[in-house]
Amino acid sequence: MSDFESEGFFENEWDECGDLAWNEFDWERYLREQDDTLHRYLAHYERLKGHPERIDEAARLMGWDDGARGGETDGAGDNRDAESGSGDAQPIGDNCIEPYTLHQNPVFIATKAIYLSLKRAWERLAGEGDKIPQPLALHTSLHRGEEHAVLGVQALDLGDFALAVSLFKRALQELNHTLALSDDPAAVANRFLTGWKEDALPRLFDLREIWLRVINECREELERRVDEEG
Repeated sequence: MSDFESEGFFENEWDECGDLAWNEFDWERYLREQDDTLHRYLAHYERLKGHPERIDEAARLMGWDDGARGGETDGAGDNRDAESGSGDAQPIGDNCIEPYTLHQNPVFIATKAIYLSLKRAWERLAGEGDKIPQPLALHTSLHRGEEHAVLGVQALDLGDFALAVSLFKRALQELNHTLALSDDPAAVANRFLTGWKEDALPRLFDLREIWLRVINECREELERRVDEEG
């Protein structure tokens, strides 16, 4: 079971939505709503921190198991528009209420949210110079891993699954580098960094699990296309 399955958000049916008619204000409102969605995912994830199936349970609470673009539902079944008060969104083109952008992709949301929690915790710690003797390049490694993963999600939305696999593999390599940095002798000897690592490890492993699922689904899709062409 995977709430990050490729089927449902790889194919770009949004091409049929017609020309956008939004102005700068409309797009700013849309982006704020997507930011709210990211923070809602993170709130679910944080509440489920001790749950063994937290990434699947958080995805379920976001409504992703009912369809990748189906919108968030809470326990009462209200959708995201009802929750955010944006039910009066202006129609775009002939067929669409709202455009699709990368910000709505479940893998994008989960990746950005979990990295946000990792970077926030690190920045709080790094801001107190007496606690960390040197930055250990952790912040740079976190940034690079997130960047590779976001580019991988973009490749998914463009339907280039081979490129997506390569980019997510790079993200995994950087994630492994982050883990290696956290095992640096200077980090192990620092009790403040040890505390950060204890909280960060489950999050890093959750990112790895999400990306490995997507890589597997991309490879299955590539194999299917080869079989169809054969």
